[in-house]
Amino acid sequence: MLKLEHIYYDVDADRPDKARHILSDVSLEFPDRTVTVITGHNGSGKSTLVKLIMGIDRPASGKILFDGEDVTDASVTERALKGFTLAFQQPVRFKGITVRDLLNAACRKKCSTGEACKYLYTVGLCAKDYIDRPVDDTLSGGELKRIELATALAKGGEVFLLDEPEAGIDLWSFDELVGVFDKLRDKTVIIVSHQNKILQAADRIVVLNSAAQPVVGTRDEILPGLTDTGAPYCRRTPTKEQE
Repeated sequence: MLKLEHIYYDVDADRPDKARHILSDVSLEFPDRTVTVITGHNGSGKSTLVKLIMGIDRPASGKILFDGEDVTDASVTERALKGFTLAFQQPVRFKGITVRDLLNAACRKKCSTGEACKYLYTVGLCAKDYIDRPVDDTLSGGELKRIELATALAKGGEVFLLDEPEAGIDLWSFDELVGVFDKLRDKTVIIVSHQNKILQAADRIVVLNSAAQPVVGTRDEILPGLTDTGAPYCRRTPTKEQE
């Protein structure tokens, strides 16, 4: 179980005249073996929340607990060793590093061709065409995104953080992307997305709103109250999970 307790985060917190609240007194639970999609309007703190969970950013106050252990001050490396895996909204390009190198690093050993093929096939890529390609500007944004997802699968872990995994994916269908989430349902999966098809694949949905407390509930409870952009209508009635 991953828990956030009374999380506060400010932008430019060291400059009082320019400080701006992004997250204010946010408490959330992410149950094991559950796919949770975080949505909300731009600037509501969705990506910030993922960075806080991964340890890239630190909250101004509050606690982050994983299986009862306080990991608020744990580094990115320490969280990765505990089983946290992050796929960024914009994948990084690496000059001089091949797809095979990335998969080997993720596996922390030399992946066999069969293992590499399995990870790449899962995200819709042919290993023969990609395994020895450099991760550089010769790859499209969609190809990079799929390679990053394959790397996340190769790393494994217990908590998967996916920030807009659909970004840049054009020719690869959303059905195949959702199929990747289905393969991770024995983990804790947290996805940032506005896409309706991804919201429909969620067990739980968290709607962030910088002006109010998050709205949390099951897919069937939350989806009817969302606009096409993933921003909630003026809903203030707490769901069963919040009561």
